[in-house]
Amino acid sequence: MPVEPRRDDASPVTRSRRDWLTPALLPALNLALALGLAAGVVVLVGEHPGRALRLLVTGAFGGGEAIGYTLYYATSFIFTGLAVAVAFHGGLFNIGAEGQAYVAGLGVALLCLGAGAWPTVLVIPVAVVVAAAGGAAWALVPAWLQARRGSHVVITTIMFNFIASALMTHLLVNVLIKPGQQSPETREFAPSTWLPRLADGAPLNLAFVVALAAAALVWFYVWHTRWGYELRALGHSETAAVYAGIRPARTIVVAMLISGGLAGLLSLNEVMGAQHRLLMNFPGGAGYVGIAVALMGRNHPAGIVPAAILFGALTQGGSELSFDMPALTRDFVVVIQGLIILVCGALEHALRRPLNALRRRAA
Repeated sequence: MPVEPRRDDASPVTRSRRDWLTPALLPALNLALALGLAAGVVVLVGEHPGRALRLLVTGAFGGGEAIGYTLYYATSFIFTGLAVAVAFHGGLFNIGAEGQAYVAGLGVALLCLGAGAWPTVLVIPVAVVVAAAGGAAWALVPAWLQARRGSHVVITTIMFNFIASALMTHLLVNVLIKPGQQSPETREFAPSTWLPRLADGAPLNLAFVVALAAAALVWFYVWHTRWGYELRALGHSETAAVYAGIRPARTIVVAMLISGGLAGLLSLNEVMGAQHRLLMNFPGGAGYVGIAVALMGRNHPAGIVPAAILFGALTQGGSELSFDMPALTRDFVVVIQGLIILVCGALEHALRRPLNALRRRAA
């Protein structure tokens, strides 16, 4: 007896919606599970989880100033999340966003210190170029070592983070420090080199607009250009990419240069937009948070931006939470971030399989 072929009466639009169901719902389920686990931690500490969540949300979105701080933190996370995502699409894992932002901040600071008489409209585009070039330059050596010598980019970028930190410590303590002070920082930049603020009472600045523009450019590059196709092909299978005429070494170097340049743009937000001077450890761990942002955002700009806002809300809301609930210190926010990384990474398939099963059953 002949077997009747399987029929799919769904329209192309319906099938497209099914294809987007899992990528859209999975991050939300991951976040809900992570918050549920965090609520268990709150109970163990002896506090009420509902009150903690309310204070966390209010501290992050309870007014114009709170929203400004949330978006200010999110700006740095957008840059580093995009940096991690671009490298990841090529099968690379860039852990060096901290060092790349550090070196880019050095270049931006030197520009601002020497361009005090320049008009702001000229300083800003030059600073964008300097920041991107500084981050890309610091990623060049790890990229070349990976492409030509097979040195794993994870190891080399981590090593370059330490080198950048030691370099900045030496420069800020012995060379660039403002005369007559003990704090390792430069003198304040001229006001003409500051990025314009976008909110009163909060350090949110024009770098947020630059971050959104960078997200749009990354989306266009990765999914709508030949070079982006080569990048994704290499990330899926190097053997297939070579067979298709793609040169892996060149693609690896270009991907890391773009990734480093995106990480370097973080310095615009911190050095020119918020601090108006070069400080020790100004990235503040944003390079490592970007890994979690890219992971939760599925390495797509449309997911990285809201994921960065979420982590910005955790950072801002956590600082307010520690004032009203002293038992929950700032380290509690690190616990929540760790739970999100754990759920989005190690436990992802635990939720993906039942969600796919429900989707097939609904189909």
